[in-house]
Amino acid sequence: MRPLGYGAAMLAAVALALSGCASLPRPTPEQLEAAKTIAYRAPPIDPKVAERILALDPKHLSEHDVRDTLSKGPTPHVLLIHGGIYPVHLVMISFGRFLAGMGYPEDHVRDPGTQDWSLSPYEDSSHLAGMLAWYFEHDGVRPMIVGHSQGGIQAVKVLRELSGQFTPSLPVWNPLTGSAEDRVGVVDPLTGKDDAVVGGIKLSYVSVVGAGGAALMLPNQWSMIGRVRTVPDAVEDFTGFFIEGDTFAWTFSNPLGSDEYRHNGTAKVRNVVLPFNYNHVMVPDTDTLARDRAIRDWINAYVPGQDVDTSTLPKDARDHVLWAADVWYSIKETWCREAQRYIRARRGTTASN
Repeated sequence: MRPLGYGAAMLAAVALALSGCASLPRPTPEQLEAAKTIAYRAPPIDPKVAERILALDPKHLSEHDVRDTLSKGPTPHVLLIHGGIYPVHLVMISFGRFLAGMGYPEDHVRDPGTQDWSLSPYEDSSHLAGMLAWYFEHDGVRPMIVGHSQGGIQAVKVLRELSGQFTPSLPVWNPLTGSAEDRVGVVDPLTGKDDAVVGGIKLSYVSVVGAGGAALMLPNQWSMIGRVRTVPDAVEDFTGFFIEGDTFAWTFSNPLGSDEYRHNGTAKVRNVVLPFNYNHVMVPDTDTLARDRAIRDWINAYVPGQDVDTSTLPKDARDHVLWAADVWYSIKETWCREAQRYIRARRGTTASN
């Protein structure tokens, strides 16, 4: 495993690289005022784009499919939650830029109010749950979460919020105004019916890496002790990543066994072990992978569960690429399925009217 000093040095390098990162425009006063009251409108989609999306195979998506077809249709918001020790948030910024470099629309990763790439694990989990409901209503497709380190614990905590394990109801949280709305449900964009935040919203995909260990000793995560590995029904697909020899997350020579993630109902749960050379702090430091055409092609060709050869890739890429490729595969597959689901549902709604 790399020494911690290497991770600190890399964080400093990432900070310098990100210092010139361009920001998306902030909402105008008129947009903020309009956001205080919501009128449901199904997101429009060009009929020709809809036909192209329906023709895609979610399990085999090329870069062309992503950039020229999927990006023009309904797109789920991907909520990134970084680790809790400053400045580890910088590596999650790097992952956000990786997603954008692979063709994911940037405005569906960054917070629409603050323009932040990722959120803190110290954010109130009930606010995050209410925010995800807001994204579902506005985007027409179910959102996703990617959590790193303590952010992974927080991701599971949000699922517990959505499944009603903490409180029977939660208000919708508006990310444009940064405040709660006076309602505890949203309009389902697929059916036009009301859905409660608690018990009515199911995320499409959640991924966590390096969750557990010492971070559970922090007061804000005490409620998750003994519960991090149990995945509620508030998500359809969940992937938990472990790193061999991870002294932060306390996953040592045999990360799985009794410590693996498991569902308590219907969620599809996968457990993936990353090699010993992966560094807990630096796993999401991936934006450079998307800048190299050969590495990007390798990632786009990756399929989970198959034997892969990373020996042809640069040494630094081999310390991140398996995690990045697996998460990217799941995100683009889920994105495609959600867009197809939306199109079919809207066609059914239109036909019945």
